[in-house]
Amino acid sequence: APLDKVCVLSCGISTGLGASINVAKPPKGSTVAIFGLGAVGLAAAEGARIAGASRIIGVDLNPSRFEEARKFGCTEFVNPKDHNKPVQEVLAEMTNGGVDRSVECTGNINAMIQAFECVHDGWGVAVLVGVPHKDAEFKTHPMNFLNERTLKGTFFGNYKPRTDLPNVVELYMKKELEVEKFITHSVPFAEINKA
Repeated sequence: APLDKVCVLSCGISTGLGASINVAKPPKGSTVAIFGLGAVGLAAAEGARIAGASRIIGVDLNPSRFEEARKFGCTEFVNPKDHNKPVQEVLAEMTNGGVDRSVECTGNINAMIQAFECVHDGWGVAVLVGVPHKDAEFKTHPMNFLNERTLKGTFFGNYKPRTDLPNVVELYMKKELEVEKFITHSVPFAEINKA
C-alpha cells in the first residue's frame, strides 16, 4: 500500500468509516443521516455508501460542503438554517417517520440530540462520534428511548488499530474505499506550519 495515501487512515477517516460500518451498521437500502460534512462526516458517508445505504442525507450549516459530499455518497442535503423548525422534524418528514441510522460528526451537543431524535421509532440507531464540550449535557425526552430508538457512541470507529487497520487498508487496495478523495494537498514536512 502506498504510505503517502494510507497515512490518512490513522484518525478521522477510520473513525467516520467505522462509525458507519462497525457501529451504525446500516442495512442495504436504508436511509442514513450524516451530521457534519468535514473529513470525519465524509468518511461516515463513505461507510454508509460502502454498506449499501440507498439514501445518505448530509446535514451541515455550510452549503459549500454539499457538492464535495456527493463524491462520498451523499444523495441529499439539509441545511438547518433553511428551515424554521427543528432539523429532526425536517428529516422525519423527508423519510416518512425518521432515518434508519444517523451518525453525528460535529461535537456539537445540539447536533447530537438532533441526530438521536431524527431516527425512526422501533429500529433507529444514532451514533455519536464528535467530542462535546466537557460541560455539555445531553437532554432528550425518555420516550425517545422507550420508543425503541438506540443511542450509541464510538471512539476511532470501534477499530482496534493494530488488528483492524490492515483490513481498512485492504478495503482501499481492493478499491472499495477511495482514499484519494480525502486528499486535497500534499505538503513536505518542512512546510508543516504552512499546512
